[in-house]
Amino acid sequence: MEQRAAVREQRVVAVEKREGLSISDVLLVGVLLAAGAVLKFFVGSMFSMGMKPNFIIAMYCLSILIIRPRFKEAAVIGLLAGAICQFFPGTPYINFMSELVGALVMAAFMYIPIKQGKFSPIPVISTFISTLASGFTFIAVMYLIFYAGADVKPVPLAIFMGIIFGTAAINSVIVQILYVPLKLALKRN
Repeated sequence: MEQRAAVREQRVVAVEKREGLSISDVLLVGVLLAAGAVLKFFVGSMFSMGMKPNFIIAMYCLSILIIRPRFKEAAVIGLLAGAICQFFPGTPYINFMSELVGALVMAAFMYIPIKQGKFSPIPVISTFISTLASGFTFIAVMYLIFYAGADVKPVPLAIFMGIIFGTAAINSVIVQILYVPLKLALKRN
């Protein structure tokens, strides 16, 4: 009996800090980006004006709002969004940079504590500014690549500004509408 008592060890509960995203977070990002790609393909083609929603940007903004990743994880989300954009016609490879910047700007907003009662303006404001960051990065890279030293008359920036601001407004409305129901459905704080 005494030997048994001597053999008993004191048990210690150790809590390990998790690193990275959980499987459910990765799945959520994947599903939202896939939904964004499908919506961009089918719904985006219905708009003939320059101002149309960019569902891929809206969905990565929504996923970052819900899972609140660290910067390196947000960078991966942005690069994945840029990779998905490669399947659509347009300018290849520029989306890698623009979506990376947009995702990092969105992640930066997760560290700003702005809340008024039960309403938080973060979804609208952060999506709007992240879409602007993505759009301005896209235009800057496009101008550097296509118009630097070329004997081509560049498209006036005013046209792009209207498209970028219009897209940012539409994306911010989409994210604000979807944020609360999705957050409640996933039981996230």
